[in-house]
Amino acid sequence: MVNNLEMKKLVAISCLSWLFLVSCSAVAGQDVPFKAANLGGWLVAEGWMTPDLFDGIPNKDLLDGTQVQLKSTMLNKYLTAENGGGSNLVANRDSASGWETFWLWRINENTFNLRVFNKQFVGLDNQGQGKNINAISTTPGNAETFQIVRKQDDPSRIRLRASNGLFVQAPSGSSVVADYGDTSDWGDQNPSVFQLNIVNTLRGEYQLTNGYGRDKAPQVLKDHWNNYIVEDDFKFMSDNGLNAVRIPVGWWIQYDQTPPAPFVGGSLQALDNAFSWAQKYNMKVIVDLHAVLGSQNGNEHSGTRDGFAEWGDTYVQRTVDVIDFLAKRYANRPSLGAIELMNEPNAAIVQFSALSDYYKKGYDAVRKYTSTAYVILSARLGDASDKEFLSLAGGLDRSVIDVHYYNLFSDQFNNMDEQQNIDYIRNDRAAQLQEVTQSNGRPLSFVGEWTAAMAKDNQDMEAYRRYAQAQLDVYGKATFGWAYWSYKCEPCGMWSLQRMILRGLIKL
Repeated sequence: MVNNLEMKKLVAISCLSWLFLVSCSAVAGQDVPFKAANLGGWLVAEGWMTPDLFDGIPNKDLLDGTQVQLKSTMLNKYLTAENGGGSNLVANRDSASGWETFWLWRINENTFNLRVFNKQFVGLDNQGQGKNINAISTTPGNAETFQIVRKQDDPSRIRLRASNGLFVQAPSGSSVVADYGDTSDWGDQNPSVFQLNIVNTLRGEYQLTNGYGRDKAPQVLKDHWNNYIVEDDFKFMSDNGLNAVRIPVGWWIQYDQTPPAPFVGGSLQALDNAFSWAQKYNMKVIVDLHAVLGSQNGNEHSGTRDGFAEWGDTYVQRTVDVIDFLAKRYANRPSLGAIELMNEPNAAIVQFSALSDYYKKGYDAVRKYTSTAYVILSARLGDASDKEFLSLAGGLDRSVIDVHYYNLFSDQFNNMDEQQNIDYIRNDRAAQLQEVTQSNGRPLSFVGEWTAAMAKDNQDMEAYRRYAQAQLDVYGKATFGWAYWSYKCEPCGMWSLQRMILRGLIKL
């Protein structure tokens, strides 16, 4: 028999063990694995998700980063920056590619700088005193500023007014000069008339804010932040089995009300609201640094101005400063689940050494303020292994590797039917996820973005349901969890988790 003294000891030990387990549970964050939704298109604009946001911008097809090609109507030849930049412009190309493409920097709705393949800017020679057109300057000034004048009844026909007040003309294939006077002649034989061909556009935060300008952009963004995601959305997510949100933010959020132009302040208040709503509905927030200074991938969601990505060693400390700011502000909020140091760095642009250095410093910045929040390291996109940061992350407490799985954006998926997509998920994706899912739990694995959309669209609803379920089954084995892209997406049904839930295509 157990005497009273021994019984008391057993009770005491049991109580201490229980308290220890409760304490460990609170510290270790037993909410994982997360079932999360990305709040994409909210605090970092993506035009494909919210096209209506851009409707009020004049000349909205000529935003920052728009790639254009210019064909002389008289010569029937394209303008080109020889060797991609560093010399005079000529007009002697029968077809157009990189050297014949110009990237717009928008000054206002009619005035622009034109950047070329090697990142120089088109301008007048002799610092604007001459008439020859070259692509030499690495920084734009008055000599590199042009007005695009569009024909009223045919905006694809344009003329370029240089800073000397005269129009650019191509009188011959070897000569492009700014010395043509004003005229009402828009005929094909006018050497100052060019056919404008738009080959690519960007619609991100930079394009949105610079497009509207400093007078209109603040109100447009404020209305969007206040209405796109509201408290009821958190209630809906919680009621339907989600326990976390991943919220993309841009580097400019560090500056709150006075970010560098053209970005506008106010998104920090929206993020504060999200933390409060998450706490109210027993959810966690994953703050994701989606857009970094210099751009890590050139995509519109990276905050880039023109699609050129330049993040590297010189940007490390300034990016760490953003993480430090976010960690300090939210470390004591009960709803903080994790901070993701960078979204989708491109392996062709972001070097492993620079990113490793940044990940170490970013992790330390978070740990200055919290020992319990997870720190997420995103795998590089492109020609890089998802496993390359396992060694680094394995030495960091409460670290996570984020991988993004889309059966999209590659020719291999274009002709896959529903069953082939499902088989790919259950076989290939399952194997890929297993490679980054460590048995000792360090780091944890996270499928930070996925969707029920397929490259071969227009499937029946039951196909989307089965495809989504296959991903839930596989990605549910990620030790940190998953996050669907996205909670809302106005024009794209299968990209919207809210819509998928309302249609009964996903049940959690």
